[in-house]
Amino acid sequence: MQFIRSGFAVLFHHDAHNIWVQLFRYGIVAGFGLVVDVGGLVVLKEVVGWNYLAAATLSFVVALVVNYILSTWWIFKQTRFASRWHDFGLYGLIGLVGLGLNDLLLWLFTGGLGWHYLLSKGVATVLVFGWNFMGRKFMYRPTTDAPATDAT
Repeated sequence: MQFIRSGFAVLFHHDAHNIWVQLFRYGIVAGFGLVVDVGGLVVLKEVVGWNYLAAATLSFVVALVVNYILSTWWIFKQTRFASRWHDFGLYGLIGLVGLGLNDLLLWLFTGGLGWHYLLSKGVATVLVFGWNFMGRKFMYRPTTDAPATDAT
């Protein structure tokens, strides 16, 4: 029982220094962001009547902000930047590239191949997840020449 309790503590409570713990937590955060992203996409497309690309773009940006808040609170607590604005700027830049990939893939799959927009979103999400995690992992890696600061 102690083994389970200590494993639970490492996965959910302790600081995430191990890449596998970070990946596990990032999966949870990304899952929550996915609910925000896809939920917003469906509401904006089906209820409000927006074009699927406009709806996907806005819902992605809202999910980006949610993911930033959760990631800096729970996964990547150390940052290389003294300013939270610089931190969010780079996080947002990585997300902007992810958004470009997301929209390009949606356009290719839905506009080009005729797939349903939610199927396209599912495939794009899996592909963009890898880019986002690796970009943010690189962003929050400790440097050897300057000490990291706590972003909280």
